[in-house]
Amino acid sequence: MNCFRCGETFKLIGEKLAPSAACERCRSPVHVCKNCRFFDPAVKKECREPKAEWQRYKDRANSCDYFEPRESVDLTRKSGAAVSADDARKKFDQLFKK
Repeated sequence: MNCFRCGETFKLIGEKLAPSAACERCRSPVHVCKNCRFFDPAVKKECREPKAEWQRYKDRANSCDYFEPRESVDLTRKSGAAVSADDARKKFDQLFKK
């Protein structure tokens, strides 16, 4: 999982993420819609989980029971560190390795 704001990588092994959890690098909340695998700005409520309650702020901590950490890497993030083309290619290639 990666922080939606700074891209910091977290390794979560079988643990539930507390709503109060924060990124160690930028101190942003981690239990937020933008870090959830169900987050999708293209659908109603910006969430693919139909039973989830609507969250007004997608980048603020919430206590949604349906939260599941997103396992993708956001290569388009606009904060801080830029992703080089080589790094982007390596991350893309790693998605298909078993």
